[in-house]
Order: sequence, then C-alpha cells, then structure tokens
Amino acid sequence: MKIGVLAAQGAFAEHIDILRRLQVEALPVRLPRHLEGLDGLIIPGGESTTMSCLMQDYNLADRIKELATDGLPVFGTCAGMVLMGEKENGSCPPPLGLMHCSVRRNAFGRQRESFETELNIPALGKKPFPGVFIRAPLVSSVRHGVEVLARLSDGAIVAVREGKMLATAFHPELTDDIRCHQYFLGIVSGKN
Repeated sequence: MKIGVLAAQGAFAEHIDILRRLQVEALPVRLPRHLEGLDGLIIPGGESTTMSCLMQDYNLADRIKELATDGLPVFGTCAGMVLMGEKENGSCPPPLGLMHCSVRRNAFGRQRESFETELNIPALGKKPFPGVFIRAPLVSSVRHGVEVLARLSDGAIVAVREGKMLATAFHPELTDDIRCHQYFLGIVSGKN
C-alpha cells in the first residue's frame, strides 16, 4: 500500500511518521507526478489558504479532484477538512469540493482558543479518541451521503465520512493514537 501526504505546508511529516509506524509506504506529495500510483492521499492540517494557493501554483488541485472522482481515497485533517468540503458563502480559499458538506474555518476562534478533548468515535471502538483542536474548523452542514462520525458535546460535527473520503476537524497525527490512520487504511483496502 502506498499513501501520499500532501507536503505543500502543514503537519505532513507527522502523518508520514504514523504511516511508517504502521508499515505503510508513505510519500510526500509536492508535484502532480507524485500523485501517480498512490492508493490513498492525506491532506494534512496547516494553513488552508496557503495550502490552497500552493496546490493551485503547482497544478495539484485539479489532479487531486480527478483522482478522487475516479475513486482515490482521501483523508483530510483540520485544514485538509476545510479543503475537502464544499464552498460556503464567501469561503476563501476555494475548497476542492470532494465531500458534500460545508466546513467553517477557524470555527472555535484564534490560536488561544485551541483545545483538547476526548471524542466518542464509534467507528474507532469504545475507547475515547484524543481530539487535538488547533484553530479548528467544524462541519456546518451535511448533505445526503455524508456520515457523521463524531460530534463535540454541544453537537458540533468534527468528523465525517462520505464513501472513500474521510475528514476530521482535529489533528490525529499529533497524538500517539493511530486508530484514525488505521481506519483510513481500512477504507483504502476496502475493509471499512
């Protein structure tokens, strides 16, 4: 199995480390040719505007959309979630539109409002998952076909899946818990 991690900006090295711990071939993706032959792609957390601009500058955005339409599994975390959603009114940067959900950037406020909390994610088992939220987004609306995997105690949607697409508002790559990555690899292999 070969998983690419968008390495335009953000927490890509942490995702690569977890994938390698799981004995998966993990490659940084910086150019369209790096997307060829992948079994899955991770779009990491970082700064969504910068990532969007770099994806446009290096001709990655259109190729990622094509591959996802053709069935490539994609997992977005934090800024990756922002980029995977649909355009919300005035949304900047323009998202890829890979999932039928609207995502609000920086939904919890600035850096000082970042937080950690335990999440109940039944798809990952009974043990709570350590959610690390850093200038995190949230899903403001979902359409038919989008499965809500996790909510905060106030009902805010923070993890979704649609077919082979997975997105989290939190940073699983910044924890020692590998279950989100294992779940994504299950999607890639067809087990989940």
